[in-house]
Amino acid sequence: MNMQNSTVMAPPPPKRLEDMRLSVVMMRDIVIKTMFRKNIDMVTELAAAVCLPIPVTQEIIDMARTQRLVEATGTLNANNGNEMGYQLTDNGKARALDALAQSEYFGAMPVPLEVYREQVKRQSIRNIQVTRDQLTSAMGHLVLPDSLLDHLGPAVSAGRSILMYGPPGNGKSSISNGIRDSLDDKVYVPRAIEYAGQVITVYDPIVHSKAEEEVQDPTSLRRVTRYDTRYVCCERPTVITGGELSLDMLDLVYNPTARTYQAPLQLKSTGGIFIVDDLGRQKEPPQAIINRWIVPLEEGKDILALQSGEKFEVPFDTLVIFSTNFHPNEIFDQAALRRIFFKIKIDGPNQQNFLKIFAMVAKKRGMPLNEETLVHLLKVKYPTIDNTYANYQPIFLIDQMISICEFEGIPYQMSPDLIDRAWANMFVKDEHIVK
Repeated sequence: MNMQNSTVMAPPPPKRLEDMRLSVVMMRDIVIKTMFRKNIDMVTELAAAVCLPIPVTQEIIDMARTQRLVEATGTLNANNGNEMGYQLTDNGKARALDALAQSEYFGAMPVPLEVYREQVKRQSIRNIQVTRDQLTSAMGHLVLPDSLLDHLGPAVSAGRSILMYGPPGNGKSSISNGIRDSLDDKVYVPRAIEYAGQVITVYDPIVHSKAEEEVQDPTSLRRVTRYDTRYVCCERPTVITGGELSLDMLDLVYNPTARTYQAPLQLKSTGGIFIVDDLGRQKEPPQAIINRWIVPLEEGKDILALQSGEKFEVPFDTLVIFSTNFHPNEIFDQAALRRIFFKIKIDGPNQQNFLKIFAMVAKKRGMPLNEETLVHLLKVKYPTIDNTYANYQPIFLIDQMISICEFEGIPYQMSPDLIDRAWANMFVKDEHIVK
């Protein structure tokens, strides 16, 4: 998908105060808290700090002036295009402190949840169409059977849920990352959203990769605002969790000091991918984890709760990828399996693809191939494990041989003896330990 599509779905900047759909008291308080905390006295700086267009920020300042919370300093700042300066009155400082006692939040004005819902529809993960070429290109570093892409392509384009299962070490995590890399367009992530007067921070630099954008002169009064800067233009987000995932990580996180909330992981991944790796290794049983996702997966909405106990709906627009080493029938009942849209088995490579991967890794690592060693590996070693090939094995064996060569002080080389030594580290023999 090209960048043109991402400009189509950009959230339009508010033109007037009434476009904001936030309480005027909340907007005024955020502005005076920001002036107080950041010691700002210029409307252009304040507009940048609260992420609003200058005219809308000026409207809020004018309102605060009529309420005697803000006053003009009476001096024009020559460095800022002869711009009028403003400062908080004593009443304004008192109001700022009072507002900070209720909530420490200041800075970017939040986006009302209702407005955010509209943006989620504009950039929905279900609107994307991934082509075979995009998927092949993103998976270019992996040797995969064509039949796997036949299954993966429609699953990714549907933007629904995918369960990948199969023996460990065959690249389920790499495939998940490849799916992420195939989504090459952008989404707009709100810095914070507002519901019932409560602020929920969403943008998280750890989860979201900010897209590069044209830098404009922050002092220019003719700044062109192409989209609502309360949002950050980002790559489609990817959240990856593994054995550490617990159900409470999917709830709102309340900060009692700041009196604000932080969005849970699935809300941060809106418009992108949520990968649950190693399903079956979490504290909670896999069935409980799937049950938590059933309503969001089926209805495209999630239910969160405030400290007060009030529950509310947020959009759920995420491609969820579950990845497990267990057979699905071992860890789920049929009702749960029915709700996962695509189930894709990821098997180990056949002998031909194993050799392709082995040769590719050897070339990358600077390890010369040796025919006698490969024959020994295929005819002597693999029959001992029923010729079960796995994607991780070439990397493991070659890295082991490299370590031995470096220790012995000899050039990189492979031999039947070195393969035997490397193989011994790949599997642990069953033996009784005498206590």
